Amino acid sequence: MGGIDHQQLIQAFGDAVVVSDPAGRIVLWNPAATRLFGFSQEEAMGQPLDLIIPERLRKRHNEGYDKTMATGETRYGTSLLKVPALHKDGRPLSIAFTVAMLTGPDGKVTGIAAVIRDETARFAEERALKGRVNELEAAAKAAS
Repeated sequence: MGGIDHQQLIQAFGDAVVVSDPAGRIVLWNPAATRLFGFSQEEAMGQPLDLIIPERLRKRHNEGYDKTMATGETRYGTSLLKVPALHKDGRPLSIAFTVAMLTGPDGKVTGIAAVIRDETARFAEERALKGRVNELEAAAKAAS
């Protein structure tokens, strides 16, 4: 990829890019991550991923993260993950993301990169549509 500035590429993405080290601390946070989560790069760098994970999910996330770091394997691979997240102001977000394991020249895991998209509005629309379908089905059942 001669001539491509990878740092510029990451900064230009419309999707959030967050990279964490083996301890789960944020080591890369692009401008789209700031727009999505509300934390500036300065606020996020060096912080644990707990910064954006709802409290009720932190224990499970951290156990899975530690296992991934220990084994060097993730069961998610290229799967699109959809999970709740937190904005700086405390409001819940619905996000979708993919992860990639990062390794050093020795093959040892150096971290995990995530490319993240805000799905909050789409998720709310989907939930409203499902609710409306349920209402219509109940009305149709009651009418018959």
